[in-house]
Amino acid sequence: MTNRREFIQLSGMGLMATAAPGFLKTPVIMSGHHLSVQLYTIRDAISKDFKGSLKRLADIGFKNVETAFWPKEINDQQAANTLKELGLKVSSCHMEIPTKENIAKLVSNAKAYNCKNIIWHGWPEDKRYSSLEGTKQLVKIYKESNRLAKDNGLHFGLHNHWWEYRNHVGGKLVYEVLNEELDEDIFFETDTYWVKVAGQDPAAILKKLKNRVRFIHLKDGPAVFNQKLIKDDPDPMTPLGKGSLDIPAIINACSANVEYLVVELDKTAIDVFDALKQSIQYVSKFKSVNLK
Repeated sequence: MTNRREFIQLSGMGLMATAAPGFLKTPVIMSGHHLSVQLYTIRDAISKDFKGSLKRLADIGFKNVETAFWPKEINDQQAANTLKELGLKVSSCHMEIPTKENIAKLVSNAKAYNCKNIIWHGWPEDKRYSSLEGTKQLVKIYKESNRLAKDNGLHFGLHNHWWEYRNHVGGKLVYEVLNEELDEDIFFETDTYWVKVAGQDPAAILKKLKNRVRFIHLKDGPAVFNQKLIKDDPDPMTPLGKGSLDIPAIINACSANVEYLVVELDKTAIDVFDALKQSIQYVSKFKSVNLK
């Protein structure tokens, strides 16, 4: 299976130089959140059968996707055309950090996808997150990126891993510093699995962050920290509702500001499309969650 680092390298885009059991059998009924799926989940399938893999997502029932990085032989316009042909709407795009050098390309890609939500995927860990001074340096970078995005009609957000919820800087966790220091319109895409890996309660975090969160990543599995994670080798994840995360509590904790619940399974022991099918079937029990 292709890991995150290899997948990003295959895209030809690289990383920015600035970045160095518990579930309820009867889910709580919530409203207002659309469902999407992060395409990193099916990266290996895409590399073998680009259009066929996307069609399988549509056949399973997904209406929205979150883009990551494509194999090097597929450009963004080709991808956008295929997604449109299959009736798949782009909810959000994982992209590089906006800079003066790349903003024109990001705008062009966003236009191709007809999507204004661009999200810095945040991999790998930036060592500046190990100190308060370093974290504030990144805050400054994110603020400038947000200004560039806004000036070009885009909305800029940040996706987390475990270190933002595990590293203490200046007596606080990194995510707390980010929440306090960032401009209000820089949104979070809170990956609830990595929050739990860091030893935090995802539902409590979502309640604390409130309207800062516009997207969440839903995944399930053991969610325990181990050294393999540093090499991007997570334990196999499970379909939603079959791991250690309390998915109903997480959805119940989302504010009305959360637009999309984005399913992502980094690694699975079973067939990935089977895992996604089981996941969408589970989420469909939340009668007021909009699958469209």
